[in-house]
Amino acid sequence: MKRLALTALLSALVLLPSVSASAETLPIPGYDRMDVPARHRAQPIAASLWYPAGRATYRNVIGDSVLFEGAPAMVGAAVAEGRYPLILLSHGSGGAMDGLVWLSSRLAARGAIVLAVNHPGTTSGDSSPRRTMRLAPRAADLGAALEAVLGDPQFAPHIDRERISAVGFSLGGTTVLGLAGLRFDREAFADYCRQAGDEAPGCDFLAKGGVRLDALPEAFSADMRDLRVSAVVSVDPGFTHAVDEDSLAGVRAQVLFLNMGEKNRWPAVDVGPNGSGFAARLPGARHAAIAPAHHFTFLGVCKEGGAELLRKWQDDPICDDPQGTDRAKAHEEIVGIVAEFLGLASGE
Repeated sequence: MKRLALTALLSALVLLPSVSASAETLPIPGYDRMDVPARHRAQPIAASLWYPAGRATYRNVIGDSVLFEGAPAMVGAAVAEGRYPLILLSHGSGGAMDGLVWLSSRLAARGAIVLAVNHPGTTSGDSSPRRTMRLAPRAADLGAALEAVLGDPQFAPHIDRERISAVGFSLGGTTVLGLAGLRFDREAFADYCRQAGDEAPGCDFLAKGGVRLDALPEAFSADMRDLRVSAVVSVDPGFTHAVDEDSLAGVRAQVLFLNMGEKNRWPAVDVGPNGSGFAARLPGARHAAIAPAHHFTFLGVCKEGGAELLRKWQDDPICDDPQGTDRAKAHEEIVGIVAEFLGLASGE
């Protein structure tokens, strides 16, 4: 049933022309880092770029850690000749750009330039419940990174400015919906958490931080739209129970919602009929699901012993998947859906 649903979805997509890989493109993508000046932040934002590489430098594995497998890259390699679509990538609460290298590297291999950032205040090691509610600075992080790369003489000539999109996971999924033009209602979210309770996913972290639901910041409800972004992929987005319905009419970008799991789906991130139902309310939006899976299946492939290590740390069980889940295969399926939606190369 899952396969039939995905086939029907993909056959209905209005696809953009695919990128033809250059004959000079290396089999391993290029990777580089940049510091992004940001007037809305006290310090520059850390950003990374994955892209089709034209000449070899040296191979390194990016994002390798005690928990997650990394992805190989040619560090600092020249960009392969040609112009490529640009994808902005936004991590979730407590995540990091290098935690999604499995996705960045594969999309680069399909002929895209992927620009990811670390969002201060919601990154691994500095994630704060209070700063989680400040959505506008996260969207501004992506806007500042986009401005920086469009002004970079090494990368700008290789970017197709008519094909700028954004992909986000969890809180990042919310962030990219903001870029598309959606706004969020503080009072509606406060009501949702009061009804769901302090232990509900999406509300529990805020409760632990003592966040006052009656005093959520204005940055939660700000206008974050970036007209340069023409398509977004929102994976398990938070806060869709609290969308400002008046903002729906202003969304011009194509939107694909991707939920992780069916039986194991968190209500807080479910945009289907058993959750917020938002996918059906946003005109023209598409909705797909990956199953068997759950929210954390979107994170990197865990190393042997990772689950035990997390239990020792008393941390979230981000390495545990529902029975029958093959995380690596789920990732391949995700890449195929995202690449198809954004009109990237088939990967065959």
